[in-house]
Amino acid sequence: MTTTSLRRHPLLFVGLMILVALNLRPALSSLAPLLIRIQQELDLSASSIGALTTLPVLCLGLFAPLALRLSRQVGPERAMSLGLLLLACALVLRANGHVPLLYLGTLLAGAAIGIVGTLLPGLVKRELPQGADVVTGVYTMALCLGGALGAGLSVPLSDWLNDWRLGLGSWALLALLALVAWRLAMPQPSPETKAHAKTGQGNPGLLRSALAWQVTGYMGCQSSLAYIVFGWLPVLLQRRGLDEGEAGWLLATSITCQLATALGAPWIARLGRDQRPTILLLMGLTAAGIVLLLLAPLSWRWWGALLLGLGQGGCFSMALTLIVLRTGTSALAGQLSSMAQGFGYVLAATGPLMVGVLLEYTQDMTLLTSVLLTYVALATTFALLAGRRRKLEVDAQGQLVTLGH
Repeated sequence: MTTTSLRRHPLLFVGLMILVALNLRPALSSLAPLLIRIQQELDLSASSIGALTTLPVLCLGLFAPLALRLSRQVGPERAMSLGLLLLACALVLRANGHVPLLYLGTLLAGAAIGIVGTLLPGLVKRELPQGADVVTGVYTMALCLGGALGAGLSVPLSDWLNDWRLGLGSWALLALLALVAWRLAMPQPSPETKAHAKTGQGNPGLLRSALAWQVTGYMGCQSSLAYIVFGWLPVLLQRRGLDEGEAGWLLATSITCQLATALGAPWIARLGRDQRPTILLLMGLTAAGIVLLLLAPLSWRWWGALLLGLGQGGCFSMALTLIVLRTGTSALAGQLSSMAQGFGYVLAATGPLMVGVLLEYTQDMTLLTSVLLTYVALATTFALLAGRRRKLEVDAQGQLVTLGH
C-alpha cells in the first residue's frame, strides 16, 4: 500500500492516528495518582518526586527537534515506529523500584512522546490536507482519552495487580499494540534523499518569525498548565484532604471532559474570523476550574474538574490546530511543530518544577493557585497574538513570509 492509496482510505489513517495518540498521555497521567505511594515506598523527597513530573515534560521539548532529524534519516513513518518502540521499552524500564531505572524510564518515555507527538501534526497535514484542523481535534480527543484512562485506571490497576510497578508497566502493552498496527497498516517507505533535502531541512527564518514564536509561547504556557495538572493535581487534592482514589478519579474526570472541547473547539473556531474568541473562552473556563478545585469548598470539586477539563481540552486542541492553520505546507507544519513543541515543552517544564519546589516549603493553596493563574494569563496573551488570521508561507525566492492581517 502506497501513501497515495492510504489517502484514498483516510479512515485507516485516522484510526492509526487515534491508536498512536492514545499512548501519548498515560505515561504521564498514570504516574500522578501514585506519586505519594511511590514517595513513601522509595523514601523520596518532595523535590525528588517532583523531578518525576518535570523530567518527561522537559524531554518532550529536548527531543522534539530530534524528530525531524530522525524523519529525514529514516522517513517519518519509520521514525514513528522507532518512537513507539522506545515508548514501550521505557514504560517497561520505569516499572521497577530501583530509583535510577525509574528515573531513566521516565526520561525515555518523555523522549519517545516528544518524537511521536512532533511527527503527527505534519503527517496529518500531509495525509488529510483539506480537513487537517478538524482531524487535529480528533487527534487531541484521543490524547485526552488516553490521559483519562491513565489517570482513572492507575490506582485500580495497581491495586488489582497488587503492585504499583505492574500497574505502571501495563501501559507498555498499549504502546506495543500501536507499534504493531502502525507497522502493519502504514507504509514504511525509505526516505527520498532529494525530497528530504529540499523539504526536510529546518527553515532558519522560522526562528526569526514573530508568528512562530507566538504559537510557541501559547503552546508552552498552556502545556505548562496541562502538565501541572497531570503531575500534581491529585497531590494537591490529597493535600486538601481527599484520598488517592478520589483524587485520581477527579483528574480522570477532568481529562474525560476534555474530549468534548478537544473535538469541538476547532469546529467552533471555524465560525469566526480568527481563533481568538474561542481560545479566550477556553482560557476563562480553565481559570474558573483551577479556582474551584484549589480554593473553593470541596463540595465544588466536581464542577471544578468539569470546567478545568472543558477549558484545557480545547486549549491544547487549539494549540495543535494553530500549528496547522498558521502554515501553508506540510513541511512548514512539521518545522513549526518541532519548534513549538521543542521550545514550548522546555518552557512547559518550568510549571511542574515550580509547583514541586513550592510544595517542598509550603501548602498555601492561594500561592499555588496564583502560580497556575499566572500561566493562564501568559497563555492568554500569546493567544491574542497567535490567534489572528495569519499564515507562514515560503515565497518564490525561498524566503519565509507571513501572509494575512
